[in-house]
Amino acid sequence: MIRIIALTPMGRDLGEKLQVKWPDAALEYKPKPFADTVRKSFQQGDSLIFICATGIVMRTLAPVLQDKYQDPPVLVLDEEGTFVIPLLSGHEGGANDWGAQVANYLNAQLVMTTAKPYLNPVFTLGMGCERNCPLEYLEELMLSALAEKGLTPSDIHSLNSIDIKADETNLINLANKYGWPFLTYSAEQLRTIEALLSTKSEYIFKTVGVYGVAESAALYGAQSETLSQSELHLNKIKNTKATVAIARSFPEL
Repeated sequence: MIRIIALTPMGRDLGEKLQVKWPDAALEYKPKPFADTVRKSFQQGDSLIFICATGIVMRTLAPVLQDKYQDPPVLVLDEEGTFVIPLLSGHEGGANDWGAQVANYLNAQLVMTTAKPYLNPVFTLGMGCERNCPLEYLEELMLSALAEKGLTPSDIHSLNSIDIKADETNLINLANKYGWPFLTYSAEQLRTIEALLSTKSEYIFKTVGVYGVAESAALYGAQSETLSQSELHLNKIKNTKATVAIARSFPEL
């Protein structure tokens, strides 16, 4: 759930403009009681856009902050829509990417304060599947993953998997359909990034030699493209026949 919180009439007008782009977002103008309302939304995991001073946001949210892996993304905008600041959960929560989308929509300046400068990331897909998995299972899962992160097929650099899937017909067909390279890697290569996995499956390890095909392949593919550290953008999701994950890396300056 996206909540837009505005404290001035100009801020409310800007919030209404944002609702044109994100029609499911809830706009709250001067919510009362302010602190309790905002903290409740934050604690229930709502993605928040504040149109007000940054100091107000920090003082209000300080008592309920946990860490970058659990806190939802928070953006702060000035009432004129000139600047967009990803304030909390920039990388892990997606505030940096979301902030870029908002800034692009408003023709505003994205103000990044995280350690890594905002560059155009390379996104890669990793997939694993049952042998002879039907194309529709792969495609539906892939599109669901992209939609969850606000991406489109044109944002994806490559489709990646383990080398025992190099001849998997419908992984090849999926890549061809969307114009992606289909790249595969050995278990030995994929094990080099196992520390970055969100979960580890002993069953998968005993079966194919890595703790997770989708996440490992996505991470290795992203790292190989930019020669810089990759990170999971979407942890593995699955249906009854396949798994998919999204990774990203940033080109070195």
